[in-house]
Amino acid sequence: QVQLVESGGGLVQPGGSLRLSCTASGSIFSIYNMGWYRQAPGKQRELVASITNTRGTNYADSVKGRFTISRDNAKNTVDLQMNSLKPEDTAVYYCNAVHKYVQSVVYWGQGTQVSVSS
Repeated sequence: QVQLVESGGGLVQPGGSLRLSCTASGSIFSIYNMGWYRQAPGKQRELVASITNTRGTNYADSVKGRFTISRDNAKNTVDLQMNSLKPEDTAVYYCNAVHKYVQSVVYWGQGTQVSVSS
């Protein structure tokens, strides 16, 4: 069992930056591939960025060059640095953990709101 708690959301102006953090507890963090997803009102949840346990990364085209995902296996955290934010980045952002060897084992955080508006 893994518990995921996100923090760092808020309201920011277009062009601004935010850093989201997800802290995991309850299991061996290093065996999970981690990701950030987002869901805007009326839209499906979508992958924003992911990072494997060996720090391989993947980004949605819409955030490439603006967002950076990182993890600290010693602190059981995965962060999402978001720069040059746009109004279309407004969404609830969710932290996700997928077991490296048993990919049906998936955990989600409760979500944190990110709003980009002037």
